[in-house]
Amino acid sequence: MTLSPSLAAEGLGRPPASPWRDELRATLRLSAPLVLINLAQHGLVASNAVLLGRLGAEPIAAGALATSLYLLLFIGGIGLTSSVAPLVAEAIGRAAGRQEEGEVRRTVRAGLWVGFLVTMALMPVLWFTEALLGLLHQDPAAARDAGAYMRVLQWWMFPALAFMVLKGALAALQRPGPPLAVSLTALPLNLALGAFFAFGPPDLGIVGVALGTVVTEFLALGALVGAIRLDRHLHRHRMFARLWQLDAARLARVVRVGLPMGVAGIAEAGLFEAATVAMGTFGTVPLAAHAITLQIAATCFMVPNGIGQAATVRVGRAFGAADQAGLRRAGAVALWLGFGFMVACALVQTLAPHALIGLFLDAEAPGAADVFPVAAGFLIFSALFAISDGVQSVALGALRGLQDTRVPMVIALIGYWGIGVPLGAVLAWGAGMGGRGIWAGFCAGLLAVSVSLVLRWRRLSAAPPRVASAQAEAGRNRA
Repeated sequence: MTLSPSLAAEGLGRPPASPWRDELRATLRLSAPLVLINLAQHGLVASNAVLLGRLGAEPIAAGALATSLYLLLFIGGIGLTSSVAPLVAEAIGRAAGRQEEGEVRRTVRAGLWVGFLVTMALMPVLWFTEALLGLLHQDPAAARDAGAYMRVLQWWMFPALAFMVLKGALAALQRPGPPLAVSLTALPLNLALGAFFAFGPPDLGIVGVALGTVVTEFLALGALVGAIRLDRHLHRHRMFARLWQLDAARLARVVRVGLPMGVAGIAEAGLFEAATVAMGTFGTVPLAAHAITLQIAATCFMVPNGIGQAATVRVGRAFGAADQAGLRRAGAVALWLGFGFMVACALVQTLAPHALIGLFLDAEAPGAADVFPVAAGFLIFSALFAISDGVQSVALGALRGLQDTRVPMVIALIGYWGIGVPLGAVLAWGAGMGGRGIWAGFCAGLLAVSVSLVLRWRRLSAAPPRVASAQAEAGRNRA
């Protein structure tokens, strides 16, 4: 097989003197900015939790109810649009020096259309958050505040999904710099705007926190579009050409690859949403402690998530080039990186729980004294499932590079809802463990999913990679 100079330079198929070391460097070089982007984007949610924590235990509990419901649906949209990254990566690996600009443009355009359509479908659901939480027997005051929070937060959906599409395409092009710069700028802006609207002259309270995030995300999307248009290295892709044109064939391909990813994402997010709703039945203190523990766990998770996104690109490029050794190396390196980091996170959560909790809850805030010991107990379980959570995320990213999304979806459904939720319910109510039982169910579900995904990766990566059959689409590249 003849490799293009660009692919050879990236170490996708040439036999370098140290292929494992080269792959480690390439993965770190790509994953580092992706991790920072994820941390900055998650920082929008985490900084909101910090601001809500300054308002007291009840606002942070209401914010947790609204945010968990929002993220449940939003993550499904992310799954659908996340197919942009592996499709662009495969096209670049397959091109081997030929022009791939049409492929990139068509895929990005379809991804943006998917984000728009998902937003239009979900916003009516989010509008009735208060009524939905009432049906789930949540505290009426918390449900009312959560509903007010959501009616502003839901406008975050489209700009956030559009940002994800562009970030995925740029990651596949191995140019994560623009989304990184924008994300790092957006984080302090979100904190400043949220504080201004919540505590400043507008004095909007919980609603002001949501408004700050919406304004920040629209500004971030505009900045990223501007950065792409000004980047001379990206001019040839003309990503925003004819955005109004609906490409049904490419839209169908994005949905075909992304739909199982969206369902798997909803399955995992649904596990946490079910846990949050269940926590609400135990009272405000366990719910607030649960919200803080989730923020800590989610912050740690952003690192293996970024490594998994890098694995999608590295594996996807090797997959497009039919480089079996390269894709196996890419997956193995990413898995070990994710495993090592999450072991370190688990140790920190075990050894310094109160310091971590203090980052999200003011010790002097109303009700904080009751929340601290409960959250510390939850962090023990969070440390236990951290390793499995990180490994499953990286394994899932590697499988997405192979465009294997349907079986991982089934694995997620069985692991989270066939094991995690039932076991958590039995331990919480049947064994009288309360909130700790729900977290124990997390551990079991995530462990089952992690082991199953790693075994599937080992089996698929050992088989000869199928050569991508996108030749039939070459005639449509100029669309």
